[in-house]
Amino acid sequence: MSGLSQGRGLARSRRWWCGVAAAAAAASLCACSQLPGSDFFNSQPPPAAPAQASTAIGAGSVRVGVVLPLSAPGNAGLAALAMKNAADMALAEFQSPNVQLLVKDDGGTALGAQIATQQAIQEGAEIILGPVSAASVGAAAQAARGRGIPLIAFSNDVNVASKGVYLLSFLPEADVDRVVEYSIANGKRSFAALIPDNAYGTAVEAEFRQVVARKGGRVVALERYPADKQQVQEPARRIADATRQADTVFIPDPVDAASAVAAALGAGKRVQLVGTWLWDDARSLSDPSVQGGWYAGPDVAGFRAFANRYRARYGQDPVRTATLAYDAVSLVAALVKTQGAQRFSEEVLTNPSGFSGVDGIFRFRPDGTNQRGLAVFRVTASGAQVISPAPKAFTGPGT
Repeated sequence: MSGLSQGRGLARSRRWWCGVAAAAAAASLCACSQLPGSDFFNSQPPPAAPAQASTAIGAGSVRVGVVLPLSAPGNAGLAALAMKNAADMALAEFQSPNVQLLVKDDGGTALGAQIATQQAIQEGAEIILGPVSAASVGAAAQAARGRGIPLIAFSNDVNVASKGVYLLSFLPEADVDRVVEYSIANGKRSFAALIPDNAYGTAVEAEFRQVVARKGGRVVALERYPADKQQVQEPARRIADATRQADTVFIPDPVDAASAVAAALGAGKRVQLVGTWLWDDARSLSDPSVQGGWYAGPDVAGFRAFANRYRARYGQDPVRTATLAYDAVSLVAALVKTQGAQRFSEEVLTNPSGFSGVDGIFRFRPDGTNQRGLAVFRVTASGAQVISPAPKAFTGPGT
């Protein structure tokens, strides 16, 4: 991957960072943690009052705010702690970073995120990493925008992305793009889809329709099904009937939906099932209904070695989203080392060459969303197998 056009410094830094990611190479994705989709799947209400705990990590002169829901209840707080640990680990593994992390607890609330961001900026933060939830990102952005401070946030809701608010998270839209583009490149043209009737389903349906049309395919049938999985059989039957005209069925939420479609199809009916990274869990990969299906997701090599290093350092497995904090801190440390006063400018952060992290290459679009280099996997009896490797470099502009 080429370096940023501003100079050779970031190219050297990127080679270093690629080296970190390469050193993180190993075999397959371990089944640690939680799904990469907290905005879509977490329905628990946040606590009413924000916490205000603060920790400084490192002694560099460039201050970086890190806003996480450390005191939030349940999985949110556990994930935040793992992300804090990963941020600490990234700083420790970077050679002589001139960075100090100002870690702020937002308590899992939008108000807490706004206060934490304001405090970090008052203490000299030049950029904010976090928060996690969509509501918190919106509140933090309000606090930072007037001061010209950019955010690299961890929400997967593209509605909170904007100029100066960049999402480093795993966006479901990227999975949809990759698997549909791969399908069409391999001769698939007519698509049916069975999609959950929730916020996640709405996001993937919009992207699914767009990418199929953009690549010259057609959607011949699309059904939504409610949260009560007992009601999936009738929409699945209608999708099975539609496969007389479709060669591919898109099922982003695989377990119950894929089983229902397979039962409706009956023996001998051949149709290609495709899905998203939500297929990458033990239950889905062991479901006979998904065998032979394709799905997109990040290359598994980097996370396995990251998890090994994290486990050696902290004595436990990381949550899957811990790599986001690791990559964010590694990125800002590299930019501080090489880019001088322009280190966090829009031009630097949205450079089309992108960056390389634990989960592969990524780049920020000017609208705040991201693009990632994803692999395509086939589900087999022995697990997921790569059938199209993740790209090592981006081509074309990051628009």
